[in-house]
Amino acid sequence: MSAEWKRRVKLFIQRFWQPTSACMTCMPGSWGNVMSLTHWSIACHTGLLTGFLAVLLTFTPAAKLYANRYGNALLVGLLTTLGDAYSHPSQYRIPYLEHVVTGAISGLLTLAASYLFEDRARRLRAAWAWVVG
Repeated sequence: MSAEWKRRVKLFIQRFWQPTSACMTCMPGSWGNVMSLTHWSIACHTGLLTGFLAVLLTFTPAAKLYANRYGNALLVGLLTTLGDAYSHPSQYRIPYLEHVVTGAISGLLTLAASYLFEDRARRLRAAWAWVVG
């Protein structure tokens, strides 16, 4: 497998967990329904669609946004909003509010992950070393 496809597989995995986590967080009753198969299937559907769209964008000039952490977070937030809107209707009273909130949470998770996992998770390793002693 070429290095470019390995990068795309890694990108798909990253873009799967962030929207899935955001979707599980933003759906009404999320933490009360964490063991619900229906809840998980909707969240995984959102994550799969977002990951697929993210990989498709690597074939376009928009792939340059992945290099910048803020552009990356914005792009993932927008893709998650689209994926969530396609996956299920909003369960909030205001139409599309749930999808926009899910996209915002996904973008924030992406931004936080870019800080925590950069340089082979240097910040996490330093925090762990500080805690352990």
